[in-house]
Amino acid sequence: MQFRPLELFCSVAEYRSFSRAAGEFALTQSAVSQAVQQLEEDLGVQLLDRTHRPLVLTQAGDCYFRQVQPLLRSYHRIEQEVRSIGGKVAGLLNVGAIYSIGSAYMPAAKLEFRRRFPDVNVRFEYSSSEGVAKLVEDGTVDLGFVSYARSSSKLKAIAWQQEPMRVICAPDHPFAKLPEIEISQLNGCELVGFDSSLKVRRAVDAFLTRNGVTVDVTMEFDNIDSMIRAVEANSGISILPEATVRKETADGSLRVVACKQMKLTRPLGIIVKRAGKPTRAADEFASMLIGHPMEPATKPPKNKKGSSSNPTEKGVSVVA
Repeated sequence: MQFRPLELFCSVAEYRSFSRAAGEFALTQSAVSQAVQQLEEDLGVQLLDRTHRPLVLTQAGDCYFRQVQPLLRSYHRIEQEVRSIGGKVAGLLNVGAIYSIGSAYMPAAKLEFRRRFPDVNVRFEYSSSEGVAKLVEDGTVDLGFVSYARSSSKLKAIAWQQEPMRVICAPDHPFAKLPEIEISQLNGCELVGFDSSLKVRRAVDAFLTRNGVTVDVTMEFDNIDSMIRAVEANSGISILPEATVRKETADGSLRVVACKQMKLTRPLGIIVKRAGKPTRAADEFASMLIGHPMEPATKPPKNKKGSSSNPTEKGVSVVA
């Protein structure tokens, strides 16, 4: 059996959309629909319930999807390994990322990678940090991009960059009219904050405490997009990674407030499985972003007390 119909079905099943699957493979929606219909005829079962929007998998479709998807991943890994022997980088690359990294960095990264390696089809899956880690662990994605990456017995964390955090506000906020502020001016301000369960929230709180600043956290969110929308509605200020508000600052819906004392960064990293080795495509994608190939997976370094000496692997330069 040819693998393309299986790939198309899995794409439709994942996106619950013929049009999105068609866009991924640069095909017409009709061509994808016909391929899936032919697959159903070959199997003698209906895989998709087309009466719902978005599409719904039938019981047979769900069973087929769950068992075919890992088989396709294994096939693509074998295919990439064989092709890499001849020096060609091709096949499928699955990348996981947290939502903020996905929106801020991955579109441009995908375009550049496609320019360098046109025979590689790059697919992205977005989730929380915990979700991305699980995707890497179970092999759903080849590598993941997260904040505050940590190595574990199953995963290796590679430092990528330190992302500057900035004070942001709406255009009609009093801070927007000032050329610069002192960190002390944040005292008593209404702040749109990260959810208290997140590491970045604890980092922001610790930074403000070290600088003797007390704020009034009026809203908490577990995602940056909701925080941006709240600040745009002039619900106070926020402290966010500068890269995540590029679009809003460019169109004038948000302002970045200059503050020399705002020396806070969010560490971004790449996580990969320790078992085995990354595919050639995964290594090239990471190399494009961090400036050099990923190190082979090794056991985490131990200090004299037997614990890991650093949450991220050493020997990897951080690109600012």
